[in-house]
Amino acid sequence: MVVTGRAAGETSEVAGDGPAIQTVQRAATILRAFTVERPRLTLAELTADLAISRATAHRYARALRTANLLRFDVATATYTLGPQILAMEAAARAALPIVTVAEPYLDRLTRDTNQTSVLSIWNGEAPTVVRCMDNTSGDVRLSVRTGSPLELTRSAQGRVFCAYLPPAENPVVARQLRLSAALREVVAQVRRDGVAVNSPEDFGVRVIAAPVFERTQVVAALAVLGTSVALAGAAQTAAADQLRQVAGELSETLGAIAG
Repeated sequence: MVVTGRAAGETSEVAGDGPAIQTVQRAATILRAFTVERPRLTLAELTADLAISRATAHRYARALRTANLLRFDVATATYTLGPQILAMEAAARAALPIVTVAEPYLDRLTRDTNQTSVLSIWNGEAPTVVRCMDNTSGDVRLSVRTGSPLELTRSAQGRVFCAYLPPAENPVVARQLRLSAALREVVAQVRRDGVAVNSPEDFGVRVIAAPVFERTQVVAALAVLGTSVALAGAAQTAAADQLRQVAGELSETLGAIAG
């Protein structure tokens, strides 16, 4: 009897929440409309995807903008996904097994190089930082906020993904490679050396990144972050060697298959 009564109560509650459920479903439909191929959408396109009135679509879009789940570009009159999506995505990715598996490797890399170590994962358009282990022993402490998106072509991590992601499966990477001969040269260098290095003059910071593989697919970029003074000359070479070794061992743990 108790079970029956509880089930009836739950049924009643769900029925009463019908409008709320519909609201969530419509909001989710709007967010799902954005893809790598369609990162910018007009209100008319959102209206068509939802099959609802323009006024209703505008009301949902306005509410999602308030929550930072959408952004609106006045110049082009288009919507894009908002910054809160990246934070949510980073939180979701932080629950992935690779973050837990990588933890001791990040700790070791930080201790052995005496620099900050960073783990980034591909978010569909660019690398996103999912874990940062700061070096706290030096005079200068460098850190990267978890959830931060990194530039695809200028960051060391972005260059790693450009080098190892299959272009046919990643239109963003394919487009960049097609448009930039300089990037194609960088990609060739990354594949030769097994690491990528960002522009050292930027903010006095230098980043060295290496790919992490699961079976035959690149799944992350492991990086060392330090000042351009600390990561120079022999110190840079030593850090790159240590990074390659740790990234390789993490890849082996994830079941990478040598190609």
